[in-house]
Amino acid sequence: MIPTLDGKNVFHAFSPKLEPAMSVAQGQEFLLKTLDCFGGQIKSERDLLESLDWENVNPATGPVYIEGVRPGEIIGFDILDIKINDHSIAVVAPGEGVPGKEITTMETALLTHENNVLNFKDIARINIKPMIGVMGVAPKDRDIPNGTPEKHGGNMDCRIITAGSRIYFKAEVEGALFGCGDLHSAQGDGEIGVSGAETSGEVLLKAEVFPDLQGLPTPFLENDHLVATIFSAETADQAAKGAVDSMVEFLTGFAGLEKNHAVMLMSIAGDLRFCQMVDPLKTVRFEFPKKILSGVSGFHAK
Repeated sequence: MIPTLDGKNVFHAFSPKLEPAMSVAQGQEFLLKTLDCFGGQIKSERDLLESLDWENVNPATGPVYIEGVRPGEIIGFDILDIKINDHSIAVVAPGEGVPGKEITTMETALLTHENNVLNFKDIARINIKPMIGVMGVAPKDRDIPNGTPEKHGGNMDCRIITAGSRIYFKAEVEGALFGCGDLHSAQGDGEIGVSGAETSGEVLLKAEVFPDLQGLPTPFLENDHLVATIFSAETADQAAKGAVDSMVEFLTGFAGLEKNHAVMLMSIAGDLRFCQMVDPLKTVRFEFPKKILSGVSGFHAK
């Protein structure tokens, strides 16, 4: 029996004061059933953003206590599978997102899923690529609302946080106190309109401490093809600088490259990409291909 939490076990701020809803061993698979970012409040296209209870948005299922995890350790979460609901929700509102005042009318769209394709109002059909918007661990000394991304994770809205990925965080409290939610059936880089295709569903995960990765710049993502540093800051420029500096730190500290060579390779073969531009802090990632690392690096965690 896989340990499971349902959508009744949610929290709205990552906090060291949270009481664990479930405890699992390292390497043990566990399942989190998640609500959409609106907490299930939107039932029809008549339900607009102005009608929401904003105290109950961006719920994360958890927290999950990972046994044996101590503050300061690097813990990796393998996303084994993501299953989503049969529909998604997208919204726009005046003043929200990057377009801001260009939007003059509030609107909600309920979008159906058909054979792994998202039907956007019979205008467009988009391949479904499930991802996790909110994911993280508790900070050590304060409460951070789930909608705010920081070093602990949070609402990073990074579209490569998908099944087959591993994301690393630095644990700041005993057991890490992990949670996730805010699934999307699809989202573009930047999430410029304030929402992706928001949906509910379930996520299968397992977690493990990696002693050899002490000092890894986190949040840090890895899949079969690339590694990525993720950084959030007040401005896009600051977030971009943070993501770049973190990748330089990784390539020099863990891949053994000289700084000049690391920067040259990043400029030649790496990609700087927006995750989201609509939260209290902006999130940017820097992606670097693993095929280059294979010739120079001892980084083989995944």
